[in-house]
Amino acid sequence: MIALVRRWWKGGDARIGEAVPADASALAALHAASFRRGWSEEEFERLLVERNVVTDMAAMAEEVVGFVMTRQAVDEAEILSVAVAPSRRGRGIAGRLLAVHLGRLAAAGVERIFLEVDKENLPARRLYDSAGFAEVGQRPGYYDRGGGPPAVALVLRRDLA
Repeated sequence: MIALVRRWWKGGDARIGEAVPADASALAALHAASFRRGWSEEEFERLLVERNVVTDMAAMAEEVVGFVMTRQAVDEAEILSVAVAPSRRGRGIAGRLLAVHLGRLAAAGVERIFLEVDKENLPARRLYDSAGFAEVGQRPGYYDRGGGPPAVALVLRRDLA
């Protein structure tokens, strides 16, 4: 029965660990598949070598299937991006990845973490709600929708300490 559940879920075998600069190409490809304007490999390389940037990724076999990237400033941090491969969404990978990531940040002394999310992105909002984030503000016209009216970003916060 467990083997059947793992085959269906496909997220149970994801390994979560720290991303390194050599992962920049895979992270850029995943970001491009997840967002309207993906970050380049060079942008990821620059971020991954910054001492205050923490990045965790999920991999299955040799494929990167998700990541979360945060920039830390003393006892606060901001989630810069979270992405899961379109074919792996809805399987719990983002929740597991976020839980591990938040644990690492708390262990590093982060007390508060912030992020922006598109008000219309209901799957992401459910993820952050289940992880204990709460709305603390809004940024009207924050996200360019490529032709439509700009989207409102919700500013979310979670206390880790």
